Amino acid sequence: MSPQGPRGGRGQGRPQRPATGRGKGPQPGGKAGGKAGGKTGGKTGGAQGGKPRTGGAVNRRGAAQRMTDRIAPAPQPPRRGPAPVRRPGADVHDPEGVRLQKVLAQAGAGSRRACEEMIAAGRVTVDGEVVTELGVRIDPARQVVHVDGMRFSIDDELVYIMVNKPKGVVSTMYDEQDRLNLADMVGPREQRLFHVGRLDLDTEGLILLTNDGALTHRLQHPSFGVQKTYLAEVRGPVKRDLGRNLRAGVELEDGPVSVDSFKLVDSKPGYALVEVVLHEGRKHVVRRLLEAEGYPVLKLVRVQMGPIVLGDLKPGKNRRLTRGEVQQLMSVAGL
Repeated sequence: MSPQGPRGGRGQGRPQRPATGRGKGPQPGGKAGGKAGGKTGGKTGGAQGGKPRTGGAVNRRGAAQRMTDRIAPAPQPPRRGPAPVRRPGADVHDPEGVRLQKVLAQAGAGSRRACEEMIAAGRVTVDGEVVTELGVRIDPARQVVHVDGMRFSIDDELVYIMVNKPKGVVSTMYDEQDRLNLADMVGPREQRLFHVGRLDLDTEGLILLTNDGALTHRLQHPSFGVQKTYLAEVRGPVKRDLGRNLRAGVELEDGPVSVDSFKLVDSKPGYALVEVVLHEGRKHVVRRLLEAEGYPVLKLVRVQMGPIVLGDLKPGKNRRLTRGEVQQLMSVAGL
């Protein structure tokens, strides 16, 4: 007997038939061909009978890359430079000065302990810089202090005086005709004082004297809107539309003027007392306004400037403003 060839086992495969043979060999469209095409063709990209996997993915990635190559990149925002360096605030400490809490206490801001708490809470500024250290010393004569945004007058050389100017007194600190003037109302002073606005010879009432130039400018200039209140006696009765006309504006020889408010205070047969509030500072403006409406002024008194009220101060007398009144004035003047 001729020896037989080894039978196929687990470790030994059967001889492969040629793929192009006839008979019962695998056909291109047959079952075996389909498997071969699915396994081999998918990896090599050549067979029939299965969807190509690896080759197709490569094609898609290549197409995606080609598409992105044609897309213009999105515009990028310009690069910013380095962040600005925050510099520390100005040094307001004056080694030769006075402790800030002591200055505030002397200015009437509160007790020494209360002023220390204000500083620690960050409520106090010196020359615009927030101060929270209790050891800071300042020069009251040259530095500006605010508490909660309100300026405190800490310079003892600054003077603020309220005068009740009588009729017949000139609103100057000196008069060449040797008439009674404001300097006669307050007596000799070391400081050079300025009058805040003027009152004509026949007008009475409140006028301020100070050596604070910044405050004087702001109280006088109409752009800062500091109101002045006047009481005027006129012949009555007063027509009902007088207030409306004054608020709407009256054309004077130097331009239109309007009042901020108008009120009828008292009225009797042949007599009326009216209140006029305005922030204009033109010469004789109240008298000219009322006269233009047919009511010549018989008597005129200024009773208030901003928050400062004349009160019961007698004509010819004067008094220094309290620290609280000075702070209120600075507040309305924007200092």
